[in-house]
Amino acid sequence: MASGDFILSISETPVAEVEKSLAPSTTHGADLRFRGVVRDLEDGRAIDGIDYSCYREMAETELAAIAEAMRAAHPDHRADIHHRVGFVAAGEASLLIRVQTKHSAAAFEIAQEYLKRIKTTLPVWKNPVFSPAGEQSDCEKQFG
Repeated sequence: MASGDFILSISETPVAEVEKSLAPSTTHGADLRFRGVVRDLEDGRAIDGIDYSCYREMAETELAAIAEAMRAAHPDHRADIHHRVGFVAAGEASLLIRVQTKHSAAAFEIAQEYLKRIKTTLPVWKNPVFSPAGEQSDCEKQFG
């Protein structure tokens, strides 16, 4: 969904490819970007990445509802939200939250609220792809 000040997407497209879709703004002095990056450990076990899945129509509807609620609560902001689905390797971003506001404090507050709502209500599921047995994570190598 793209509506001028809000660009919302859920797709296999890497975050780096969509990150510049929200144009710079001369009225919004803060331009905050948060990238949720896949770690190399899940529950203390080494992983190659995470395979994200969703029921696309439901997830897109919920993401639009989150954006509408945020627009009502904070009318003077722009947002670009992208959640990647499919396999995302450790070290790559699976989520982009980009917020533009007049002031930096508001940008941090709004981005944090987007993250909270996405993590608690967006129907996107993650399935860690564990590294082959016998391989140790960096943490396990260091501390046993």
